[in-house]
Amino acid sequence: MRITKLMLNKRYQKMIAVLLPYSEDIFEHPNFLLQNNFIQHGDTTVLQHVITVAFIALLIKRKLKIKCDERRLVRGALLHDYFLYDWHLKDNNPHPRLHGFYHPGIAKENAIRDFNISKKEQDIIAKHMWPLTIVPPSSKEAWLVTLADKYVSSKESIGIK
Repeated sequence: MRITKLMLNKRYQKMIAVLLPYSEDIFEHPNFLLQNNFIQHGDTTVLQHVITVAFIALLIKRKLKIKCDERRLVRGALLHDYFLYDWHLKDNNPHPRLHGFYHPGIAKENAIRDFNISKKEQDIIAKHMWPLTIVPPSSKEAWLVTLADKYVSSKESIGIK
C-alpha cells in the first residue's frame, strides 16, 4: 500500500507533500505504513504523530533559520518512533511500563534494518526521548526533533489537534 492510498485528511496530505522529497523510500515502505495501525497519544496514530513531528521540526528549522541538514532532520523525525508495536498493549510491548526508556533503541534498530540511515539519523532516533535517554542529542537536527516531539506529544496527549 502506498502512503497516498491511506485515508489521511488534507492536513496530513499537505505535510506529506512537503516531507516526501526527503523521504520517498520511507513513505513507501510497508513497515512504515504499519504505524497507521497503532495509537500513539489520544486518538492519534503513530504515523500521524511522526508526520506531524517531522513537519513541525522542519517548520521550526526554517522559521528560526537554523543551519542544518533538512534531509537528515526529516528522515530522523519520521523514524523516531519506528518501534512497530502498540505500546498500550502489554502482550505486544517488550517493555511494559518502560516504553519511554526503551523504544528509542528499538526504533533505531528497526530503522537500521529497513533503511539506509546515517549516523546522524541514528542519533536523532536514539536520543529523541532526552532526558530519559540520559545522553543528550548531539546535533541541531536531533535537538529540533526532540523539541518538536515534546511539543506535538503534549498537544496530542491533551487532545489539541
